[in-house]
Amino acid sequence: MDLASRLAISYYETVATINDEHKVYLVRHRESGKICVKKILDVYNPQIYEYLQNHQITGVPALYEVCEENGRLTVIEELISGTSLQEMIGSRTLSVDLIIKIMLDLCDILGRLHCVIPPIIHRDIKPSNIIISSYGQVVLIDFNAAKYMSGNSNSDTVLLGTQGYAAPEQYGFGASTPQTDIYALGVLLKELSEPLTNIFDDIVNRCTQLNPADRPENVGILRKEFEMLSKSAEAPAQVLKADGNKEHAPKNPGFALPGFRTKTPWKMIIAALSYACIFGFCLTLRIENVSVYMRQIARLGILSIMLSVVFCRLNYRNIQRFMPLCESPRRAVRCFGIFILNVRLVCLIFLAMWAAFALARLLP
Repeated sequence: MDLASRLAISYYETVATINDEHKVYLVRHRESGKICVKKILDVYNPQIYEYLQNHQITGVPALYEVCEENGRLTVIEELISGTSLQEMIGSRTLSVDLIIKIMLDLCDILGRLHCVIPPIIHRDIKPSNIIISSYGQVVLIDFNAAKYMSGNSNSDTVLLGTQGYAAPEQYGFGASTPQTDIYALGVLLKELSEPLTNIFDDIVNRCTQLNPADRPENVGILRKEFEMLSKSAEAPAQVLKADGNKEHAPKNPGFALPGFRTKTPWKMIIAALSYACIFGFCLTLRIENVSVYMRQIARLGILSIMLSVVFCRLNYRNIQRFMPLCESPRRAVRCFGIFILNVRLVCLIFLAMWAAFALARLLP
């Protein structure tokens, strides 16, 4: 470690211990106050970390300092605030839609890594190494087992990875390739979806073939399959309740209003009464000293605002997809995201009302 690297590391003071066994600490920069994560690695590939430090990859924590000394690598990296996929599996908060989104994001991240020349193979994809940030972004962490793909090697010289997720070639039966990460994706997908549905069985089976040549050639192929599933009406929104029972949403609710999508009688009755009250209140609202046109515009505007609150809260036509915060695993963040989305819609409605008022003044 040169003097400059030693000085750079010294600017970070330890705030808390995240994992003492694995030498992972929460640190703060003495001057800027920025909170980061410090890792001291005994097993690593310095070229991988050097590349990641100099080439920021979306979906991978930014590396601020990478210093090697006495057979150890000290890494200062970005702190990702969020929930690990392992925790989400334990709390049973995964839906089919969310699983597909996670797999799509992982395919994107691995696609960027595999496009490096030579390709970077992560080799340790598992739930605890995947973080869902507060903004709903999927982040892949822990590259201590990663390596460059070598075209001249018949087998891996260093056996690394996590049992159950590691592909056969990681145990000396061949060299690591992009298909090695695809194998781990298949195992991960099986673990995520097993309590919910069997719609992923074909993908899982092809990804976990013992022979790498029998697996999908690249993650781009997988991504297209997940895109097709996300658009298919045969991928119902299922979520595992805390008691272990499955709750199924209709396969294709179409344009059915909230309250009528599940065809549950008592929900439909409540929804019908609620909509009747909303429409009755808004369309009969008395507004004095305005023209007939402006009165109708005001009534329709208020009706639109009230319906937007309902549609945002109940995610009509998956409207929450336009606000990433709504996909956060944290309830408080999701509620904030819904609030922001609703504020945006209300602002648009007010702009439309203002334009309509301006036009009404021009009418005779």
